Amino acid sequence: MEWIRPGTNIDFIGKRNIAFVLSGAFILATFVLLLLRGGPNYGVDFTGGVVIQVKMEKVHSPSEIRSALDPIRLGDSIIQEFGEKDSHEYLIRVTNPEVQAAGLGGKVQDALAAKFGEGVDIRQVEMVGPQVGRDLRQKALMAIFFSILLIAVYISGRFEMKWLMSIIMALVLASAVYVSSLLGAGVTLLILIALVVTVAFCWFLNLKYAMGAIVALIHDVIITVGAFALMNKEISLPIVAALLTIAGYSLNDTIVVFDRIRENISRFRRKSFEEILNTSINQTLSRTILTSATTLVVLVALFFLGGTVIHDFAFALIVGIIVGTYSSIYVASPILLLWEARSSQTGKGKKNSH
Repeated sequence: MEWIRPGTNIDFIGKRNIAFVLSGAFILATFVLLLLRGGPNYGVDFTGGVVIQVKMEKVHSPSEIRSALDPIRLGDSIIQEFGEKDSHEYLIRVTNPEVQAAGLGGKVQDALAAKFGEGVDIRQVEMVGPQVGRDLRQKALMAIFFSILLIAVYISGRFEMKWLMSIIMALVLASAVYVSSLLGAGVTLLILIALVVTVAFCWFLNLKYAMGAIVALIHDVIITVGAFALMNKEISLPIVAALLTIAGYSLNDTIVVFDRIRENISRFRRKSFEEILNTSINQTLSRTILTSATTLVVLVALFFLGGTVIHDFAFALIVGIIVGTYSSIYVASPILLLWEARSSQTGKGKKNSH
């Protein structure tokens, strides 16, 4: 099925500078939001604590519920509305690590019933220890990092036949991360440094396709996290699963474009590299739009009809699919052009030196 007519030639690469500015603005906004809010809004999976889901008969403000919990020393809890507007359900997040989950649901039920004089239904009480939450957070970040690293290995072997070079790079970085973690280095800082080193490796080892794919994946993950920071949504284990899914989807889209670029390089030897990139993107545009549109239809249905449990997961995937489709066109491919320009300048410099 073709939505885009054969021979369509939209100048995507010509708009690359606008796209770079737009992407840079989104990434900068993400970092600013995270700094203003003291980092990502981690859920109980990662921070530890107790989450109590309650259903009330009437609507109450978070401040009213907080004051009702003062007598049982839970007045500093985070109160969040949950579910549909008319469901009168709330999540009470107790961040005090000293609070025990045993019997806590009954205490909360009694305190709310005494304050408001109405029936209170405790739907769920969930507890995660602070050490468990810290370990889960570290493992989640490591999962994202190693998935990106393995993607670099695959792309380098798949498109540039540099399996040995990329595997050595991956082993060195993985060993460095493991040793640093044993020495007690902060996992967030460690992974940021490792990602920068990974991009540097790709640059110096001339792994241009891997670099384009990795930068696009980092771009997608950062902007998705920024959307969560903007909406003040929690990052939990299902959201980490969504981020890994986004990485896989974005990579698949990028590989399709890269495959066509590689084919067209040998087919159109007289065309400039910029023209080849534009031709390749236009040739795969119909497939890209169809795949993204059909995926988004399902995700939008999950977002609106799937219930509150899957709401944030669907939101992450919607943002990720849109950003991933954009990045395969406006981030991954233009990086190849920047690389080509760099190689041309290097070649001219060598000729002039002789």
